[in-house]
Amino acid sequence: MSHPFNPLARLLRWRLPPSNTDKLYGAIVAQARLPVFYRSYGVPDTIDGRFIVLSLHLFALLHRLQSEGAEARGQAQALMDRFSGDMETVLRELGIGDLGIPKKVRALAASSQALLHAYAAALEAGEPALAATIAEVLPLEGETARAASEPLASYVWEIVGELERQPPESLLAGEIHFQGSTGHHG
Repeated sequence: MSHPFNPLARLLRWRLPPSNTDKLYGAIVAQARLPVFYRSYGVPDTIDGRFIVLSLHLFALLHRLQSEGAEARGQAQALMDRFSGDMETVLRELGIGDLGIPKKVRALAASSQALLHAYAAALEAGEPALAATIAEVLPLEGETARAASEPLASYVWEIVGELERQPPESLLAGEIHFQGSTGHHG
């Protein structure tokens, strides 16, 4: 029997099967790491570029979950919490000191929320608006940003539709499939 104050409990957590949130977040991260986004779509393979691709995948899934009731909204919040924790880890790996991390995480969380809201408004306005919003946030300039944003917007448009066709029960169980125009089935 596990005691709540067992000092080994944290070390033994790796034995637990991944939660549904971990499965969904892992699928998002794996999809966002696909080379196609950086080689074919023109997104810079940098921390900023990867953050944008990750945020687009997170947005698509959150958009789907928000329309599915309380349990799905709870899953969406758990994904946001997992995302925030992941960003804290990245900041630590970049060498941000412990004292600076809470402030940076709060700023990143606020900018992430603003970014997700901007994606949602753009999605409502249509694919060209989504492309324009993506172009604004990509770490690229002018025509290069527009050139990368158009295939990304088309891809996001496709996966939003694809996620709409996936049963909410599957998503809540941690099962997600991305296909879109990358040709990768994850």
